[in-house]
Amino acid sequence: MALIVIILTRNEAQHIRECIESVRWADAILVLDSGSTDDTLALAQASGARTLYHEWVNYTVQRNAALEAVTEEWVFFVDADERSSPEQGAEIRAQIEADAHAGFWVPRHNYILGRLTKGAGWYPDYQLRVLRRTQAHYDRSRAVHETVILEGEAGYLQTPLIHYNYQNLAQFYAKQQRYTHFAAEEMHRQGVRVKPQNYLLQPIRHFIWRFISLKGYRDGLHGLRLSLMMAWYEFQKYRWLAALWAAPSDPRP
Repeated sequence: MALIVIILTRNEAQHIRECIESVRWADAILVLDSGSTDDTLALAQASGARTLYHEWVNYTVQRNAALEAVTEEWVFFVDADERSSPEQGAEIRAQIEADAHAGFWVPRHNYILGRLTKGAGWYPDYQLRVLRRTQAHYDRSRAVHETVILEGEAGYLQTPLIHYNYQNLAQFYAKQQRYTHFAAEEMHRQGVRVKPQNYLLQPIRHFIWRFISLKGYRDGLHGLRLSLMMAWYEFQKYRWLAALWAAPSDPRP
């Protein structure tokens, strides 16, 4: 059963070669780019990957476009800042040969600010990434935190992806700001309005969820800092949502 690894990129020159090297075990590798202005495409092509361009709309559109661009029976989505391994490849091969599932959840080891993070929602951080192409697509109503609609049962893998998702605080702030805006815009489209208590209660609940329920305390001061920062962005999400409703151009009552 043929398997292709798909890597979505935009300006990932820092990561793309090592990412491709980590998935050499696959039958094919596709880099679907959305307009890189650095050396991402040249490096990907020099590493032997097939490359395609698709204009960026959102994560859901990009992943669905990738599924439509390939013919292999199985697809494994890997981000440029993630690393696979031969051990993971062997496990995936064994599982798809068993032919008992339509997809697989993959755990991730997240390195945040250079540290393996085991709490606050970053472990095991399962992602539904290995998909039987003909039985999967992404929910078109979700622009952020894209969701797979799978025709069949999904299994769970044991071998984790290694995810170098936040190298420094500036990168953390930039990504969280972007995710926060996406989330607020989605809530706005759904007609969700801000209540005064949301500004206080939602960040407090989010901190408790991250630090206590998801065991952020296991990472000590690192986990405390991450939980506080994520609570802050929960506050920012409601501020941005309120601003969207206050915009004069909004046609809704």
